[in-house]
Amino acid sequence: ASRSVARLMAELPEIGILSNKAIAKLAGLAPIANDSGKRSGRRPVRGGRAGPRSLLFLIARIVAKYDPHLAAFHQRLQPAGKEKMVIRIALARKLLVILNAKARDARSEFANAT
Repeated sequence: ASRSVARLMAELPEIGILSNKAIAKLAGLAPIANDSGKRSGRRPVRGGRAGPRSLLFLIARIVAKYDPHLAAFHQRLQPAGKEKMVIRIALARKLLVILNAKARDARSEFANAT
């Protein structure tokens, strides 16, 4: 687990500094609008950094089995008829937002201590 966090921090040094929307877009986990006029298209996730995205997919898949909050989130999306990839993206994004908040809080505690 610590190696995964270290790799994520190395590949996404902006974690804890940017907003949740910005860090999700940077990691390639934010839906991009595909609208034109009255037509509302699908909102695919694309772009961003491939390394952190694939690592977050892997971690989210494992954490969904063992963390009760993410497992409940996963169980809520399945009966709603969401596709497997949509569930994986949602889990990875939720995990990234949690890690971003923890890193932000740790940075502010460190800044206050010095």
